Amino acid sequence: MLSVILLPGLACDGELFQHQAPALAEAGARVHRVHRVHISDVHTRCATLQQMAHTLLAEQPGQHVLVGASMGGMLAMEMQRQAPQRVQALGLLGTTARPDTPELIQLRAQACALFAAGRMDEVLRANVLFAFHPTRVREPGLAERYLAMIGRAGAQQLIAQNHAVMARVDSRPHLRAITCPVLVACGEADQLTTPEHAREMAALMPQAQLEIVPGAGHMLTMEQPQRVNALLLNWLRSLGD
Repeated sequence: MLSVILLPGLACDGELFQHQAPALAEAGARVHRVHRVHISDVHTRCATLQQMAHTLLAEQPGQHVLVGASMGGMLAMEMQRQAPQRVQALGLLGTTARPDTPELIQLRAQACALFAAGRMDEVLRANVLFAFHPTRVREPGLAERYLAMIGRAGAQQLIAQNHAVMARVDSRPHLRAITCPVLVACGEADQLTTPEHAREMAALMPQAQLEIVPGAGHMLTMEQPQRVNALLLNWLRSLGD
């Protein structure tokens, strides 16, 4: 039996895994491999990745498969550092093990100032072009779903979660010690956590499987849900082999 915890990205919620959560639960019920699927909201309640990991580990006893997208992947790696014996496997989707560069920290700080000034919608609409594959950005309803999801988080959560991401550690020195199975997936056109970042992570972890998802940018779970579902389900099945 596998307990799967889905970890959303920055300012995201269950909408990010709208297609994955039911597919995982249905497949688990059918073959009795997945005991439960839980979508975490701990990123909305804690100030740092370290606090998020500590809180979620306390709230969810036992061993888990962690599947994190973007900031959720950073949280998954932090949970593995804090309690490696509690993590059966890691799914790292559209994420990076690198810390923010000074330039990126400056950009995030500028965005946070705009959020605080009531210009959230302006910033988010400009970010859509970076979030999606060029062929997907004009897909009817997709950008609207993304903007509505981030809008639900609101300016204060956007600011708080950006600060949490800016303060994260460099995870690369810890990756060689991760001996559990790992799925590293990245959209082929991800401009925020590029395929280079994914390849770097996969090369450092002994049991990593790397998948570059065609037709996807950073929001691969929303852009290519069926492809991502197939990757996750095949990978989860392989954990019992």
